[in-house]
Amino acid sequence: MLKVENLSVKFGNINVLSQVSFLLEKGEILGVVGESGSGKTITSLCLMGLLPPQAIIESGTSEFLLKGNDTINLLALTEKKFQTIRGKHIAMIFQEPQTCLNPSMPCGKQLLEAVLLNSDLRGNAAKKRCFDLLTEMQLPNPEKVYNSYPHQLSGGQKQRVMIAMALSGNPELLIADEPTTALDVTVQKGLLQLLKSLRDKYQMGMIFISHDLGLIREIADKVIVLQYGKVVEQGSVKQIFSSPQNPYTKGLLASRPPLNQKPYRLLTVEDFINGKHTQDQSSIKKSSTNTYINILYSAKSIVTSFITKKNLWGNAIKRFNAVDNVSLELFEGEILGVVGESGSGKTTLGRTLLNLIQNQSGTITYKGIDLREMDRNSRSQFRKEVQLIFQDPYSSLNPRKTIGQAISEPLRVNHIYRNEKDRKQRVLDLLRNVALPPESYYRYPHEFSGGQRQRIVIARALAVNPKVIICDEIVSALDVSVQAQVLNLIKDLKEKFDLTLLFISHDLSVVKYISDRIIVLKNGALIETGSSDEIFNSPKTEYTKNLINSIPCREIIN
Repeated sequence: MLKVENLSVKFGNINVLSQVSFLLEKGEILGVVGESGSGKTITSLCLMGLLPPQAIIESGTSEFLLKGNDTINLLALTEKKFQTIRGKHIAMIFQEPQTCLNPSMPCGKQLLEAVLLNSDLRGNAAKKRCFDLLTEMQLPNPEKVYNSYPHQLSGGQKQRVMIAMALSGNPELLIADEPTTALDVTVQKGLLQLLKSLRDKYQMGMIFISHDLGLIREIADKVIVLQYGKVVEQGSVKQIFSSPQNPYTKGLLASRPPLNQKPYRLLTVEDFINGKHTQDQSSIKKSSTNTYINILYSAKSIVTSFITKKNLWGNAIKRFNAVDNVSLELFEGEILGVVGESGSGKTTLGRTLLNLIQNQSGTITYKGIDLREMDRNSRSQFRKEVQLIFQDPYSSLNPRKTIGQAISEPLRVNHIYRNEKDRKQRVLDLLRNVALPPESYYRYPHEFSGGQRQRIVIARALAVNPKVIICDEIVSALDVSVQAQVLNLIKDLKEKFDLTLLFISHDLSVVKYISDRIIVLKNGALIETGSSDEIFNSPKTEYTKNLINSIPCREIIN
């Protein structure tokens, strides 16, 4: 169906892709794996004719077999010709559905637009096709989804709308670019099953791009591994996963946190490339199972609700409980993991504990003091001692401020250090602690990768010497090797600065690895709590069992 040979792409003087070659058969799923910046998305944009203007295709051919057995070279097509290919023959599901869907249009109108563009259907027949596609996406209420705006749908529902749009023209080839990034494990599993069933039904070829090897193993037939724009290894799924040959591939496979043990440090890709993976990890430091005594945070029967309906006079007549009667204790020095599906109340719980969102009932105490009864000095001290690291580091950094300005801002606000010279020295020390070079001080957020930006916001959180850090999905959008580096960094900083952490994530293997105890949330309610080993080895509720069973290809991370 598709034969790509010696594809090379440049951005100015930088080689983005070098001599990339692969084959795709009809009805086959090809997994493309690699770290951020390895060239995965650029490869797919070449096939779609969507490369940015500064990109230059230096060499290569991409022969694609159309329905009528005609072969075309995708790399030689004009934009006008590509418009007849996109949608009808090759379609793409993009990584972030929120930015791909128009926020000012109902989802149904956008889907109808795709159906009208990619088929000969008109009027009621086109609208019926939209409902058929939404039903095929296994959305529970197609009519409601059709009339909903993107912000009214969950991440998984938006992704299904995007898949429906991609299938509107019955394409022979579907390209899925990181379609499950930042989705929780149960939604992720449902999407994988959906894509496989669509492949079987329509006998489509599929290119599935991901940095998660568990997903690739679960869905793909063949795999190519990209590093710095080059194919370093390719073969069948069984071959790549059972006997990888390249150190880079071995590093990617080993970077996932294991479920059956808790090494103090996770192996990274660099460890394999530099040959350090053979060192005895136990000699570095063993992960300890400490007993924690002093209660730092205590929450009793807290309820946090949001108004969903008001009457004519603006009074609330209907509320939604995002956090519903939750009680927990956070001990000094421990890492408490919080898991649950999207919408289970994890982020709202974190922000309620920070007093960024007011709880409607229940009490929250920090060091024995009720948050609502704190005087001005106590509240100021509390703001210093309890910090939050946001999910998206890019949107939480001011693009107009240098990294030095961003990290020193909390020092100025809290009147820490008398002059700029001392503050600058403190920022440089923090950058060194998170393994960033001193010259980062003068650079802007857009000049850093996702993993580096995450290190910057960790440094900013550490600036005021906090006691507690609430980590809200801080590794959800990072590839496995960068994720391993950030988790190792978090563990090192915890030991060095004697931190207490509340670690929120939908990735259960990450929570299992880093947490001492875990609480499980469902629809705002706490349904299970225990040590990380207890939760994983003997879950008490069906919901927790489903979360654990949804972890893709558990055998490769055991």
